[in-house]
Amino acid sequence: MMSYSKRDEDSGRIGYHHYFDKTTVLQEARVFNESPINARKCRALLTKILYLISLGETFGTTEATELFFSVTKLFQSKDSALRQMVYLVIKELSTVAEDVIMVTSSLMKDMQPTSEVMYRANAIRVLRKITDASMLQGLERFLKAAIVDKNAKVSSAALVSSYHLYGIAREVVKRWANEAQEAINAKPQSAVSAATSYVTSFGNVPQTYTAVSTSNIVQYHALGLLYAIRQKDRMAVSKLVQNYAAKSGMSGSVLRSPFAQCLLVRYACKVMEEDPSSTRAVYELLEGWLRHKSDMVSLEAAKAICEMKDATVKELFPAVTTLQNFLSSGKPSIKFAAIRALNKLAMTQPTAVAPCNIDMENMITDQNRSISTFAITTLLKTGNEASVERLMKQISGFMSEITDESKVLVVEAVGSLCIKFPAKHHVMLSFLSGALRDDGGYDFKRAVVEAIFNFVKYIPESKEAALSHLCEIIEDCEYSKLSVKILHLLGVEGPRCPQPTKYIRYIYNRVILENAVVRGAAVSALAKFGVNVEDEAVKQSVKVLLSRCLDDADDEVRDRATMYLNVIKTGDEQGYVKDDSTYALAYLERQLLNYVSNPELADAPFDLSAVPKISRQEEQESRGAHEQAGAIQSLGSSIAPPHSGSASNGAGARPAVSTTPSLDQQAVYAQALAEVSEFASFGPLFKSTAKPVELTESETEYVVTCVKHVFAHHVVFQFNIKNTLNDSVLEDVNVLMTPDNDEVSLVERVLIPAPQLVYDVPGVAYVAFERTILEEYPECTFTNELKFIVKDCDPQTGEPDEEGFEDDYQVEEVSLAIADFVLPSYIPSFNKAWEELGIDYEVVETLALTTSPGLQDACRDLIALLGMQALENTGTVQGSNVHTMTLSGIFIGGIRVLARCRMTYDSATGVTLQLAIRSANEEVSQILIGAIA
Repeated sequence: MMSYSKRDEDSGRIGYHHYFDKTTVLQEARVFNESPINARKCRALLTKILYLISLGETFGTTEATELFFSVTKLFQSKDSALRQMVYLVIKELSTVAEDVIMVTSSLMKDMQPTSEVMYRANAIRVLRKITDASMLQGLERFLKAAIVDKNAKVSSAALVSSYHLYGIAREVVKRWANEAQEAINAKPQSAVSAATSYVTSFGNVPQTYTAVSTSNIVQYHALGLLYAIRQKDRMAVSKLVQNYAAKSGMSGSVLRSPFAQCLLVRYACKVMEEDPSSTRAVYELLEGWLRHKSDMVSLEAAKAICEMKDATVKELFPAVTTLQNFLSSGKPSIKFAAIRALNKLAMTQPTAVAPCNIDMENMITDQNRSISTFAITTLLKTGNEASVERLMKQISGFMSEITDESKVLVVEAVGSLCIKFPAKHHVMLSFLSGALRDDGGYDFKRAVVEAIFNFVKYIPESKEAALSHLCEIIEDCEYSKLSVKILHLLGVEGPRCPQPTKYIRYIYNRVILENAVVRGAAVSALAKFGVNVEDEAVKQSVKVLLSRCLDDADDEVRDRATMYLNVIKTGDEQGYVKDDSTYALAYLERQLLNYVSNPELADAPFDLSAVPKISRQEEQESRGAHEQAGAIQSLGSSIAPPHSGSASNGAGARPAVSTTPSLDQQAVYAQALAEVSEFASFGPLFKSTAKPVELTESETEYVVTCVKHVFAHHVVFQFNIKNTLNDSVLEDVNVLMTPDNDEVSLVERVLIPAPQLVYDVPGVAYVAFERTILEEYPECTFTNELKFIVKDCDPQTGEPDEEGFEDDYQVEEVSLAIADFVLPSYIPSFNKAWEELGIDYEVVETLALTTSPGLQDACRDLIALLGMQALENTGTVQGSNVHTMTLSGIFIGGIRVLARCRMTYDSATGVTLQLAIRSANEEVSQILIGAIA
């Protein structure tokens, strides 16, 4: 087809719309004033206006206004095709032109029941664009009548317009609920009369509009409007679903439109999300809809079941069976929707999708490459180890025929598969190296490289082969970013291999052949070999290579080479090459801002020791890097965390959870607290609770959680409160906290209530205590009670009554412990830090952990009680009866604290712990020992 928006090179002709612009169109607008009206010329000019608007051309207010009123003169014409164009242009210009309300009388005339159907429907749509809330009451009678009109075109136009008007005049539109319900329940009319199309002709051909649509689309629009009106009332929505779900899909069903049925499925799922007690009833409805005569309804119900939280394989079976039947459909759209739903389910429930493997294998050769891509990625999640080689061969056959986006999906699935079937790593590595030879953009190449990184990280036996493939990649890599990432990995992993020298040649080639960015990365990688490889011959070779880099043309490369040569010669590699830690940037930024903005701190130097350090891996995770957790999530829940040993030794299944708070989240808390004037004098925030403490059940009328914020001299309790009752509003919500020990050195200083809690909108209340004796770190438990004023309100409008009454609500207790005064902190070398602290303030105790049934539980308990961070993966027990866990933290005041926990497990006596704590303050060591003893 010839393109009218650009020159057609083959024909040598120029598109029709190439010859005009906005100025030309405005000049030609005088044709609208001619008498008699030339319908053909006017239609052509209106087409030009719409074309310019579609290209993004903007009309000034004056231009749009003059053009708007010129077009309105065409209402005199009886040409149906011209009138259609008039409605379209007026609707587009109404948002820019002024005084558009003047055309209301003409539109209302066209809305009369005596007008032609085409005029009525279009007039309603245009009137919606120019109507505001003040005008709507005058039009209410016409719109309510149009909603229940027997003609589907008029009724549908009125319903859709009402849906849009709901945002500007909720109270008026809510009064139309009965009409919307009547439109849903209206019986279908006879389909004997033929459907009438909007015929666009170039003459005044008389047309009649007496046909009745049989599409039942009115029900779809009416159900959407009815839900919009009732969506704030949970009970009303639940009743809506129950009423129209009866006899659904059977003869005599109220809903005849498949679109309306799909909408009802979605509303049923929302009811299930908001009310977990209705899960069983909604599931039975969804299971019934799987047998609906319409494919789209069955697909929607199957997708809804697959997306149910905590659904068992048995509950998923009917939906999977339905989707499996759709895989053999002759319609590509049905097959695509089914395989995509199965692909999404396979990420979390691969065993439930496994019965469809045979059908999906037949789809690998499907002509539609989108379908075949989803089929192969799903099979990679659900297949067994024996089928891996066959799948790899089938994938290789069509990789060159699919888009880069599809290639990325396949590569990510293969990269995740390496964790599930490590024994097949050679097959998958060969596939990935072959994929790199195909043409592709940066995203595809990056996906392949990161997939190979997974092999290096999670499959030790594949490390050398994977590194060799990466060396080949950088020999001919067009993307500097990828080369830098690969060189960094070679510098980290290469020195640990049996033959590290074979990687040095590839790295040094980059120094000779690449740009300055890659050369700098190659110098850093070479330095890691010189520091981490014990062989003196290798060290000497690296020195020679780095010496050659001293004459590089780039300053950065020369500076790196000079520094690393000096590091190797002096042996001071710990702080420059081997240090795997970095400062928590969000926390550092907050501390620096506080230091700069507080004049009282200007006389003292900035205390960098108070800023916690994190590992490089934690930094990557905070930046959104998808490491093993993301890979396991994509494979599904069938992969258990690796562990060895039997359960009898207490080495259990779950690893110890880290109590390290999200530093980004803590920055958010700090910013919110800084905006509260009452807390301005408290100084910088030291620590916030890693996870809010739940003080109520999620199903109660008021949901309350608590976050503890610790400052140098103060403790702030932040209560997040949500009102789940839609018929009441809470005002002046205070939290009364009472400690269980009257002698505790805490005095309440600030009490900030939540001003108002409306339905489903969280609010915050604060209670702040001051530590009156700074040498004491209080441990106590607080009982908590909410005090507030309750006002009844209309569930529909949310407007509360003027009068209310006082009420209270008891919630669970909150404890303040020693762990709240310790900030988890990462250090790169525990042994070095342990020796630096010395034995001057070391405290050692031997304890029996009677409450911990095993070593893994003991690790979790110790981390929770001490509030410190486990280092070097010692928080996870590897299966023996003896385990040593190392912990690091910063006590309030910037005091470094280290702990070494040596544990043994015996089935008769349980867990025995020898706990050694070192710090720069003997009192702090004693306090932490007391937290366990």
